Amino acid sequence: MSSLNLNWFKYAAPQRFYGLAGSLIPWFVVSGVILTIIGLVIGLGIAPTDHQQGDSYRIIFIHVPAAWMSMLIYLVMAFWAAIGLIFNARLASMLALSLAPTGAIMTFIALWTGAVWGKPTWGTWWVWDARLTSELVLLFGVET
Repeated sequence: MSSLNLNWFKYAAPQRFYGLAGSLIPWFVVSGVILTIIGLVIGLGIAPTDHQQGDSYRIIFIHVPAAWMSMLIYLVMAFWAAIGLIFNARLASMLALSLAPTGAIMTFIALWTGAVWGKPTWGTWWVWDARLTSELVLLFGVET
């Protein structure tokens, strides 16, 4: 029972957090690569085609999760940035900054796969829809 009484607050200091994060990163990378391969095989290879859109429908299995992840990452970035500003927590500010590249990558994947899907579906690569434009603004915002 004493092993469950771990004091997680000690990891609020960046010096101690780096040790924990450094030991967990290889495990997260391996599990992320394995799950990505499994998801791509299921989404692009096993999933059935749509009767109206054909094989272009399969790209939705990449596009929609990337769009959701980009929005979630921006929300988490805003949360940690607010915590960092309100409580002057260095680790929270570092977390917000470290999420920016991942958010930009997910946003780019969502925009690119949306354009690839939109060409056979709508007949054009880009339409100035509110959802697409807001995603583009988020990409430009995180790049600044």
